[in-house]
Amino acid sequence: MTTKMILSMEKADAPQSQQGQSPHGAPVLAPAGVGERINILIVDDEPINLTVLETVLDDPGYRLVRAESADQALMALIGEEFALIILDINMPVMSGFELANMIKQRKKTAGEPIIFLTAYFSEDQHVLEGYGTGAVDYLHKPINATILRSKVAVFAELYRKTRECALANESLLSEVAERRRAQEQLLLLNNELEERVAQRTSALVRADAALRDADRQKDEFLATLAHELRNPLAPIRNAVQILLLKGQDVPDLQWAGDVIERQVSQMTRLVDDLLDVSRITTGKLELRTEIVELAKVVQAAVETSRPLIDQDGHRLTISLPAQPLLVNADVIRLAEVFANLLNNAAKYTERGGDIELSVEQQERFAVVRVKDTGIGIPNDMLPRVFNLFTQVDRHLHRSQGGLGIGLTLVKRLVEMHAGTVEARSDGANRGSEFIVRLPLVAADMATVPKAGGKKSAFTSQYRVLVVDDNHDGAETLGMMLGIMGNEIRLAHDGLAAVEAAEAFKPEVVLLDIGMPVLDGYDACRRIREQPWGKSMILIALTGWGQDADRKRTREAGFDHHLVKPVEAATLMSVFAGLGR
Repeated sequence: MTTKMILSMEKADAPQSQQGQSPHGAPVLAPAGVGERINILIVDDEPINLTVLETVLDDPGYRLVRAESADQALMALIGEEFALIILDINMPVMSGFELANMIKQRKKTAGEPIIFLTAYFSEDQHVLEGYGTGAVDYLHKPINATILRSKVAVFAELYRKTRECALANESLLSEVAERRRAQEQLLLLNNELEERVAQRTSALVRADAALRDADRQKDEFLATLAHELRNPLAPIRNAVQILLLKGQDVPDLQWAGDVIERQVSQMTRLVDDLLDVSRITTGKLELRTEIVELAKVVQAAVETSRPLIDQDGHRLTISLPAQPLLVNADVIRLAEVFANLLNNAAKYTERGGDIELSVEQQERFAVVRVKDTGIGIPNDMLPRVFNLFTQVDRHLHRSQGGLGIGLTLVKRLVEMHAGTVEARSDGANRGSEFIVRLPLVAADMATVPKAGGKKSAFTSQYRVLVVDDNHDGAETLGMMLGIMGNEIRLAHDGLAAVEAAEAFKPEVVLLDIGMPVLDGYDACRRIREQPWGKSMILIALTGWGQDADRKRTREAGFDHHLVKPVEAATLMSVFAGLGR
């Protein structure tokens, strides 16, 4: 059966963009939004009635679609969505009730509200039948225009709100889905990040373990190096003490002994630094301060640097003030500061250059300047010249420049003396100048020991066993202790030490640790196990000086722990404290 669907024409001024065609020829509407018109389907077999409805419901917000039969109405419902259906009951072929039943049975249109219009079916049974088909209202003709417009407006607004809610809900669902995707992506990224963190943490743990192992190996190496360096220093210091004791009345011998003693002390302090390089960067160097004339510190530094200066043929000019300048300083460390500056000047000045060292007073400060005519310092290097491992010139012919820690140590030591140091230079090949400022000590607050007096002799009368596999060390130490008035026996390994201790019955045993056949720990334990060895004074004499080494000697049974090379004053102090 062919059915012709007749639809009302749009008003001439209606926007064409709001119209479309369904596959069946019916206009298609986009979802209602702000400013969009709402579809209303009006169904009546009388064209005049449709015209009346169009007149009554004329509103810019409505789009009225005409249908003159049930077939036309069904075709319109297939192609479009309507906010309201105004339906005549008395129609040929298919009544309004039958059409309403078909509309409600169809899922897509079951929710569209229907208002019945009729001029004939006014009995209650007809009204009930109309509501039974799913109608929302039942109006009798002739229609009250005001009532109809009011009811249509309610359903139009309800449709608009419903669509707005639907769109909002759709937007919300879309946002929720987007957030869910974002959360899933975030979870994925978080899992990747955790995996990377785990990998990085594992790598850091491995790196930390490797670093700790390298640090442990470094400590072991430095401790071993310090031990090996201390062994040859011990006999040198012992020989110096013999020289000083034997030549107390010979000024030249006293001077030579003092020079060697100072240099051995300097070397010993440098060896001590090897045990803990980190002290240079963390400021943990210990100072042994005393009130001292700055000129004496400068002279000690010149004495240290003189061989290098003379070797390169430099001319050194020294300018000292007439009046003594007193500072509270660690003599060796402060001398190291000035020696470093003089050494740098010598190293970085071409042969035959000029080096000036001057000392002056500026208000409450002593100012020491070291100036040279050397290679100078580029402007970009000046701010970094005191940084660790920084070197101005790394050319091979300057290989004596060292590791680049000298100026760092200078700065830290000067600061530890409450002073300041700065570097100046006019640029490359224009020389450099280092200026050290140190606070002065008032003369009336200081008591400076006068130089030139004889060293007082120390005597003791003990039976002493000296044990060391270094023959020079054992013999020089034995000779020094013998000069002091002690009875001496020597041994050169641990087993011989035990045998000598049993035969000689010494009151004091100076026992080296690292020895062949039997080391010092085991030799000490064997002596302590014997009745005759329980009361002996056992002194560990070793190049190992860390806390762990001291703990180990205590556990082995030693009474004292002395680190090579032992200063004579330290050794005398230990003997003086023994008593008879």
